Amino acid sequence: MFTKDKSFYKSFFTLLSMLALQNMIVLSVNLLDNIMIGSYSEIALSGVTAVNQIQFVFQQILMGAGDALVVMGSQYWGQQRTEPIKKIANGGLILGCGFGILLFTAASLFPDTLVSIFTDNADYIEKGTEYINIIRFTYIIFPISSILLSSLRSVETVKIAFYSSIVSLIVNGSINYTLINGNFGFPELGVTGAAIGTLTARIIELIIVVTYVLLCDKKLKMKFRDFFAVDKKLVIDYLKTSVAFVTVAALFGLSTALQTVILGHMDIGAEALGEAAGSVIAANSISSTLYMMLKVAAIGAASAASIIIGKTIGQNNIPKVKEYAKTLQFIFIGIGLLTSITLFLLKTPILGLYDISQATRDYAESFIHVLCITCIGTSYQMPVLVGIVRGGGDSRFVLINDLISIWGIVLPVSFLAAFVFNWPPVAVVFCLNADQIFKCGAAAIKVNKFNWIKKLTRAQTESENTATA
Repeated sequence: MFTKDKSFYKSFFTLLSMLALQNMIVLSVNLLDNIMIGSYSEIALSGVTAVNQIQFVFQQILMGAGDALVVMGSQYWGQQRTEPIKKIANGGLILGCGFGILLFTAASLFPDTLVSIFTDNADYIEKGTEYINIIRFTYIIFPISSILLSSLRSVETVKIAFYSSIVSLIVNGSINYTLINGNFGFPELGVTGAAIGTLTARIIELIIVVTYVLLCDKKLKMKFRDFFAVDKKLVIDYLKTSVAFVTVAALFGLSTALQTVILGHMDIGAEALGEAAGSVIAANSISSTLYMMLKVAAIGAASAASIIIGKTIGQNNIPKVKEYAKTLQFIFIGIGLLTSITLFLLKTPILGLYDISQATRDYAESFIHVLCITCIGTSYQMPVLVGIVRGGGDSRFVLINDLISIWGIVLPVSFLAAFVFNWPPVAVVFCLNADQIFKCGAAAIKVNKFNWIKKLTRAQTESENTATA
């Protein structure tokens, strides 16, 4: 049942620990913003939360573009071929920067319109617009560092992402502390101070990543000229593969953002779209951010599984692929149980860090209880579908599964629960996360059929042989 290959466990848990820690540090930047802004003003927190929904959708798109790069790149890495990975990375940069420029343009021309998608409250829109006017510049910067880190991840280089994220967290936290409340004699800038902190952190992160890729990396050995060496066939291969990845990621990001839309527009008692709705938005932000901090274990597991499965397929060792897939499923269940217990134990001390109303605190606690249940399903189905099935080359199944479960079931039912049946917010939150449970069935059936194993590599070319000689 379990693989006896010791190298598998060493490789998987090394990748898991580094990727989970790196994701935790990245999310800590958002948590830090939430806590610091939440202690400054609940209105400011709701405004920043609205903008962060846009940021979340964008990050999901970049994650999809990066995951496509990792899946293809890891198969080439299994064959010890790095030249194609460089060309695929160029496709990722084209795609990621393209989305970044589009979002930057929209945020520059229609900032208040973007924020108003998530809330009708004029005060929240004002604070959100103030925040996005600065944060929009990260939409151009972040795709470059994100795609480059994905190219490194495909060859099992993950430590630099961890170190750059630590620096980013320290920089962001220091500037937040200085500028949000006006410490050390600096002006009190509120949400503008938080935005400056995040932008500065992203700039420094980019400098670190580019410097490492060009001067320190010993696997890909990328040079500045490699960014302009476009191989049309490989870029087209990448873009075709990335369609399903980016679509799934974008739809997931949109569905998650729609939670804020639904919860922010619910008629709660007599205070329709008033303070009660604001409490629900803030509570959802708090509970979701805490949950995402712990979800990093499942995300790291999915990323680690994708690298190992892709690399093993590239080596054409199909019996090992099946053996690893069976073992990983049990590991994922264990991760889910540990995540659930930890989330429950942390809810009280974390909520104590926020200066929020009792209504917001009560909502946040009830939302966390829901997530304690659904996270067990998340920790199994998400790494199975994203890490093993999609990592093995079958992105189409994941796309169809998400379209049916999220857009065909979860969102319609949640809209009805919120606006037709007028269910309480905690019931609506459960509906919004119900797919994390029932998708486990589809994941278990699909992964154990092993019809997801697909090769995505091209045959080695003469020019490639010359480049690596």
